[in-house]
Order: sequence, then structure tokens, then C-alpha cells
Amino acid sequence: MPLLRILTVPFTLIQPDDVCQCEALLTAQDVAYEFDISVRTAHRYLSELSEMGVPLYTEPGRNGGYRVLNSRLLPPIIFDENEAFSIFFAFQSLQFYQSLPFDIEIKSVSAKLYSSLPIDIKRKIDRLEGVLSFWNIKRSVPSQFLQEIIEASVEKQNLQIEYASKEKNTIREVSPIGIYTYNGFWYMPAIDLANNEVKLFRTDRILSLKVMERHQDPQVTLHEWLDRHAAKSPMNPLRLYVELTREGLRQCRSQPWLEPDIVMMNEDQGYIDTMIDKSEVEFVSRYFLQLGTAAKVIEPREMIDRIYFLSQELLKHYSDR
Repeated sequence: MPLLRILTVPFTLIQPDDVCQCEALLTAQDVAYEFDISVRTAHRYLSELSEMGVPLYTEPGRNGGYRVLNSRLLPPIIFDENEAFSIFFAFQSLQFYQSLPFDIEIKSVSAKLYSSLPIDIKRKIDRLEGVLSFWNIKRSVPSQFLQEIIEASVEKQNLQIEYASKEKNTIREVSPIGIYTYNGFWYMPAIDLANNEVKLFRTDRILSLKVMERHQDPQVTLHEWLDRHAAKSPMNPLRLYVELTREGLRQCRSQPWLEPDIVMMNEDQGYIDTMIDKSEVEFVSRYFLQLGTAAKVIEPREMIDRIYFLSQELLKHYSDR
């Protein structure tokens, strides 16, 4: 009998309610009966499994036996070639993140998966790894509370956070909706209970976090919020009209928030015609300032004035040398 069949013992002999407990007790007699082998053989198999790293330990004595630790060992799973590739490269996509929600041992899991593959598939993965990557911007700032935020979101628990705002650090009580990642950063949309509005927090700016006893259901899932946020109309709309050169087109196409609104006139000319919120003038002004003569803002007037002011400040900064 293949040794790995014993890996299914805890799931065969223990009822679902028992599996949820921290530990489960089984005896060599249980294993012997289940697989129609001798008790001595059962002891030997269980001992060999323990040496392989399976989380088992023995309790001696009349009422003793083998305990399965609460690491929730999964039964053997067989993957085909495409499934193995999918898992391997899914882990590759996480390597650029400074922080992850759980203690994911990417190198360890990848090594275990890689070692179980046939030699020809290993060679194929070695070749593919050199030509395929899920690249993302690697940020150096850690987000240390990702797991706590996810767990609080699932349990509908409130959080008290110390948040590094633009002006000063603030203490807030929030009801998190979830977390998502964008452009190398992790974000937490959450209801700020002080004004009952959904605010977006960058998780690396959360300096401390405390899980509260109070519960509140945000009444919206993360995906629902993301869909609404993407389709949200500006509260104080301003028309943004920008003329673009060939280089301006190239630069703006790489920005997800601009790319859908680009209109190509020809290969060397185009424009952006969309609506933005008045609160975004500062951010958008600074973006188009850095493009120099590759872009020319025609509307709104507030943005033209802001770009002019920022350019004068920059000129003054360097003319004082």
C-alpha cells in the first residue's frame, strides 16, 4: 500500500466537527482497521510519515495515540501539467510585494511543487521563468496589518487605527470593507465611523491597529465597492481637455486612469477629453507638469493656473543657485 494513503487518515477517521478543533487523536489500531493492515505496520507507517515532516506527535500510555496538529494537513492532490504551471507562476506574481496578507512561504511551497515535477516539466519551467514574469512595482514600505484587516473584514469587526495623514497622525475607528492591491501598494476602503463615510486608506500608512469589540456590517462587499468606485461620477466635475504629442500619447497610455479617455487623431497627435473632480486638480496638474511640452492642458483654467504656478516655483528653486 502506498505510504501516502495514510495521509488521508485524519480526514477519514475524524468527523468534520472534530477537524475544526486544535488537535485530533487517533490510534494505530484505528489506522490498522481502516486500511486492513497490522498494528505493527500502522505504527511503522505513522512513524515514517512523522519523519517526512507530517505534523504528528505521539502521546504514550493507555489512552495515548497520535495527535494531528492543527496545521490542517491536506490529503494528496494530483495536478496535471497546466495546473502545476498555474500554481507555480501564481506564486511568482507575489514576489514583488514587500508585504502579504498571510505568512506565505513562497520559496518553500514553490520548491516542494518544483521537486515533485518530472524532469522534462522542470526544464520547461526553468525556460519559462526566464521569459515570463508577473511584474509589479516593488515597494520598500511594509504593510504590517494586512492579515488583521482581512480577519476584521470577514468578522465585521471595527478597528481603531493610527493613520499617517498628510498633515498629522490621526486616531480613527473604522469598519473595514477589505483590502486590495494596486500599483504595488495595498489599500483598505473602510467606513470612517466619525462621519459614516467610506474613506480609502493606504495600509502602509497605518502605524498601529487595535481590533475592537464593536461590530458593524458595511453592507457592501469589496468587489461591489470597487465597481461603484470605478464608475463614480465626480461630485464637483470639471472638464479636462489636454492636447498630446506623440510622446504625450505614449506616456498617458501607461496610466490606467487616463488611457480609456485618450483619443487618437493620428500617430503623432491626440487628446484627452473627460471629466474629473475638482479635488483632483492638484494631482492631475503635477502629472501633466512632468510631461513638459509633450502635453498641453486647454481646460480647466484652474489647472492651467496651477501648472503655471508650479513651473514658476520650480524655476525659482533653480535660479536661486
